[in-house]
Amino acid sequence: MAASAQQAKTVEIGGVTLHLSAPDTTEQEWIGQDEILRQLSACWLMVDPKDLPLSPRLVGPPGIGKTTLAMAAAKLRKQALYINQCTADTRPEDLLVTPVLSEQGKISYHASPLVTAMIVGGVCVLDEGNRMNEKSWASLAPLLDHRRYVESIIAGITIKAHPEFRCCVTMNEDESTYEVPDYILSRLQPQLALGFPERDDEMAILKYHLPFAASELLEITVDFLQKAHELRLDFSPRDGINILRFAIKRMAQDPDHPLGRDRAWAEAILCVLGEEAADLDALAHRRRRALGGQATPMGLGDLFFSPDDPLHPDADYEDDDDDDDEEDDDDVY
Repeated sequence: MAASAQQAKTVEIGGVTLHLSAPDTTEQEWIGQDEILRQLSACWLMVDPKDLPLSPRLVGPPGIGKTTLAMAAAKLRKQALYINQCTADTRPEDLLVTPVLSEQGKISYHASPLVTAMIVGGVCVLDEGNRMNEKSWASLAPLLDHRRYVESIIAGITIKAHPEFRCCVTMNEDESTYEVPDYILSRLQPQLALGFPERDDEMAILKYHLPFAASELLEITVDFLQKAHELRLDFSPRDGINILRFAIKRMAQDPDHPLGRDRAWAEAILCVLGEEAADLDALAHRRRRALGGQATPMGLGDLFFSPDDPLHPDADYEDDDDDDDEEDDDDVY
């Protein structure tokens, strides 16, 4: 099932020699939310010789672990992992084959991480795919349906995907993203939505990344994040890791005059998240007002229903939340 650990550095296709990309070897563990890992793994199963794997899109707020989830699924399948970072400047040749001029004046052709995964039978993550423009997406249309190939105009070759090739796309929602065309979205199915972790899972995530952090710092950070999740603020485990790292470094900076824990943590909040994060209730209230009274759309239901849809699972949340604001105004972090 897996691509060879001793992967060849070049391969010849249609008379053209391609230089392959190296796989990502980062060690990463997936903690909690086992069901969505099972869902992603199911997408990549083949239940019949005529069946085809799915190429799902993983959606959720930044820093929640979408790429980590894909890495964990690749590890379960014992396949080499390749990550193609997508940006607004990503061109079709960046996704497929790029010509490089060597010192001898000759042109060599370099396969992207995506194409390398296609050739060796690995897993490719198109990270933050909705930052790409439509022209780049169009070059992947035949890969994402039953044809399972790409055409490199620059190299003049057609590259077919290995039977074990698997793919998924991660997507964030912010102002710097493009709208992915419908004909591509119809190929990127199903949509798997990641939510924020429960308290025990979030504590385990922070401990995994910061095993040297004091338990008191871990506790107050998890408390902060859990309250942010309840208020539908988009502070993620990644934010918690950065807060802790900075606070710990500030405390260790001057052994002769160490900074106190509470002061270091409060400073880390301001530096990592900004002054508005010092009062989560007030921040949540301001954001609701900016959205016309609607709660910040961070729940899983918001990914499938409009805020005013009566079928929205959190349809009554806004009314209750407005009442809670007055009672909780004294809760300051």
